Amino acid sequence: MFAAPNRPVFAALIAGTLAALLATGPVARAQVAQAPATRFADLAAIDQAVAQFTGRSIGVPGGAAQPVDRRLRLVACTAPLALGWRAGAHDSILVRCPDAGGWRLFVPVVAAVAEAPAGPAAAPAVLRGDGVTIAMVGDGFSVEQAGEALDPGPVGGWIRVRTGAKADALRGRIVRPGVVEVPVE
Repeated sequence: MFAAPNRPVFAALIAGTLAALLATGPVARAQVAQAPATRFADLAAIDQAVAQFTGRSIGVPGGAAQPVDRRLRLVACTAPLALGWRAGAHDSILVRCPDAGGWRLFVPVVAAVAEAPAGPAAAPAVLRGDGVTIAMVGDGFSVEQAGEALDPGPVGGWIRVRTGAKADALRGRIVRPGVVEVPVE
């Protein structure tokens, strides 16, 4: 059984520790004040990664519903973030820190506004399995490569494409029949 601490002795112990700390020079106090803090992930960088993944800004249909909560304190990752759709409905994005013991975060996406068809029966500009030109477009550059459409869609619609049979799927917007643009930052 533990005995309750003797309050005067405990108070004297604390006062002695504080006095010893204050008695040390300013260099020692500065070293205590500059103890390495835990590094946290840059939440604005997570917002930018989500915007790059969706191709849309925060609050815009198809983009993140809102910025990542600034109260979060996520451990900084040493590896690049991994982003992907949470499910086939594309209603939220899974942002994951691939480090051992890393975290994961779900970012809700604003539902895309259904566009009115351009006629009584608007045909898709791209069909699933069609050969397309994938244009990787960034600030001041554009690179094109042949690829395959994994989804059908109209002009202006977002679909999944890939550059080869074993390549990962990319998300791009159909700019005209046979051409899909993938934004890169």
